[in-house]
Amino acid sequence: MAYKAGPIYPCNPATARSESTKLGVDPKGEKLIYTNGRAVIIRDLNHTALSHAYTQHTQSATVARFSPSGYYAASADVAGNVRVWDVTNPDNNLKLATRPLSGKINDLAWDGESKRIIVGGEGKDKFGAAFFMDSGSSCGEITGHSKPITSLSVRHQRPFRAISGSDDNSVILHTAVPFKYDKMINTHTRFVRDVAFSPDGELFASVASDGKLFFYDGKSGEVKGEVNRDGSTSSLMACSWNPDSKSIATAGADGIVSIWDASSLKSTQSYTVGSDVQSQQNGIVFAGPNALVSISLSGVLNIFDTRESSSTKWRRLHGATKAITASVLSGDNEKEATFYTGSFDGSIKRFDIGESFGEKEGNCDEVNGTGHTANVIGFSNDGKGKVYSAGWDDKVSSIEGDSFSSTSLPIKSQPSGIASTSNGIYVATSSGLEVHPIGGGTSSLLVKEPVSAVAAFSESNSDVIAYGNGKKVVLLSTTSSDKQIATFEDNKGDILSLSFTSDGKFLASGDSAGRIILIDVAKNETTVSSRWTFHTGRIVDLAWSKSDKRLASVGLDENVYIWDREKVAKNIAIKNAHPGGVTGVSWLGDDKIITAGSDGIVRTWTVPA
Repeated sequence: MAYKAGPIYPCNPATARSESTKLGVDPKGEKLIYTNGRAVIIRDLNHTALSHAYTQHTQSATVARFSPSGYYAASADVAGNVRVWDVTNPDNNLKLATRPLSGKINDLAWDGESKRIIVGGEGKDKFGAAFFMDSGSSCGEITGHSKPITSLSVRHQRPFRAISGSDDNSVILHTAVPFKYDKMINTHTRFVRDVAFSPDGELFASVASDGKLFFYDGKSGEVKGEVNRDGSTSSLMACSWNPDSKSIATAGADGIVSIWDASSLKSTQSYTVGSDVQSQQNGIVFAGPNALVSISLSGVLNIFDTRESSSTKWRRLHGATKAITASVLSGDNEKEATFYTGSFDGSIKRFDIGESFGEKEGNCDEVNGTGHTANVIGFSNDGKGKVYSAGWDDKVSSIEGDSFSSTSLPIKSQPSGIASTSNGIYVATSSGLEVHPIGGGTSSLLVKEPVSAVAAFSESNSDVIAYGNGKKVVLLSTTSSDKQIATFEDNKGDILSLSFTSDGKFLASGDSAGRIILIDVAKNETTVSSRWTFHTGRIVDLAWSKSDKRLASVGLDENVYIWDREKVAKNIAIKNAHPGGVTGVSWLGDDKIITAGSDGIVRTWTVPA
């Protein structure tokens, strides 16, 4: 057995301002389905480690829905492709791949028999389509709109009906099967954001940017009523029916989640998530009769227990919402460690890793305090529980546990790498190698030429520093920083990653051409120069195992390689580990690695020696 994939810790849904985010739920109400980038995430609401990612889309996915039977899922992307795949099998066998529209698909819906699918979006010649899930052949047409369709829903009881909402402010009722235009309903004055049939098929509802929620007869489309929002006109972004069909929940751009009684048209419960822009509610779905899930613009999933009388308590699920650009593992204990990830929007998340967390292993939370406002390019662990992060906002922040320190260190130019020891913090920048002594003292510039990567190892009374300058690796000692210990020019591309073993005897160097060289620091010689060249893209991160015998390398070619210092000719390859590229790797002991990538997902792998 070369390697075994372990649990994944998923990203949260991708959100965009003034766009409805589509959340789906399985028939049992246990798992959420949503999209982020090219990944479709199936997330267990109670056990994070049971989550799953489907990554077969070649374009950014926009919407995914479970079939009513629970055996299949359908997902669509920005290019108009729809993929129907098996969710009962970890391999996700493909049932159908078709392209019903020529542009972005905004929503899709299954019929009650799990046989037919309708899609709507931004096609060039049409805005909607209906087809069979097994053959892809047409089973009617979704017509009548003059602008892109934003939302769809199908009545699951006979006689079948379908409804579509659009940017042309209208809702259109279709008879079925075959799907055919029946009538246009012009109740809204702004973009229709969401439409939904009640589970029993008696009613359907629509919400729009005009802030109105209307109810209609499920068969005829006759308007049954409108809720009174006490003069509020803030956009309603999404709606979802309770499985008992008696109430409906709405997500508002004012940050309020409300539950409305369908017979009295009055609000029975409301939750104010926040009043700031990041608290806008973009999507909502009922996961069972008592659990309501909403998504904030910030990407946080809010889980409300509708049985709770309090409107201020709810559970939050965190995760990366943008591509992860850097990561680090903090903690010596394999059973209880913290994995930090940074994204290109400057956000930093922390994950609980290790057996001692039990069912809560993989739980993600935000790091409290003021962090970065731009791309996080690197982390460094000082080995004593403190983690330093460098970002393109030209500063270094320090993290202890779940919080940022109150002060940060300014950097004179844009950083490209960071390393730290108990003596100092070393930052590689476009203008040189900056040194910031720990415990105060003035910062200085050790090297006055562009530095692309840095690594540091603490000796008894000084630090040994390795830095990359172009295709050259240079070793320095802080006792005589003006004098280079050695220079190595075996790499074929710009040095992007450097890593010392824990005893400082060996140094690995990865470059932009996909080559890794291994340097014996004690002998000042290269021991591996042309054997470790399997990567086909930039090497972004390197990490040594606890025993210092094995090296993990990750790169933008989406692959992870495990190398052995004692068996130079052998390697373990994990191909296509993260769509878009792998950006971080850390070891948990000697046979388990944790990787992070551009898909925003944290994955674990067992790689026996």
